[in-house]
Amino acid sequence: MVSDSVTVPSGAAALPGDLVIPPGARGTVLFAHGSGSSRLSPRNRAVAAALRDAGFGTLLLDLLTAEEEREDDATGRHRFDIGLLARRLAHAVDWLGQRPDGRDLPVGLFGASTGAAAALVAAAERPERVSAVVSRGGRPDLAGDALPLVACPVLLVVGGADETVLGLNREAAGRLSAAHRVVVVPGATHLFPEPGALEQVAELAAGWFREHL
Repeated sequence: MVSDSVTVPSGAAALPGDLVIPPGARGTVLFAHGSGSSRLSPRNRAVAAALRDAGFGTLLLDLLTAEEEREDDATGRHRFDIGLLARRLAHAVDWLGQRPDGRDLPVGLFGASTGAAAALVAAAERPERVSAVVSRGGRPDLAGDALPLVACPVLLVVGGADETVLGLNREAAGRLSAAHRVVVVPGATHLFPEPGALEQVAELAAGWFREHL
């Protein structure tokens, strides 16, 4: 079992992360948190724990530095900078590929909210390394012109009561050329707080990564 607090370099930034790779892992899933969140997000950590139980390694990463997070809390300046977030996520994919415990494992990306757009852009930029993407309540529309360039299978999970985001996901799915699926969790709102909703997301993600990693 590998369980480390790590620092991932990305240009001048040093990004803190939590890496766990269980014995016999079938792949590693990198998490891209949504706007106003961090690697400490209880929702992403719950999904990560379920994925580890399913035999996957996980890397929960802060895509903003502490100073950038403070600035973002005050101004919202960075949370929609998809180019920045995607670039740092791609650097994390590269970093993982340089580690002896990670370089031979296929990589999946799990993105929430704006992090889903960053995951899709990073997947388009690293087609040889990223094998699958899962979005939870994501904004894939913000990936823009990168959508048709994504080569790996994409799962878009959206709450049935999150109507605006559901519409945006369906529109974005229409621009994907790779294999993809939109799955609606009935009655769930944007953050999936309803009883059993997040567990459904984790189960769907584990199944997607099991099939495609």
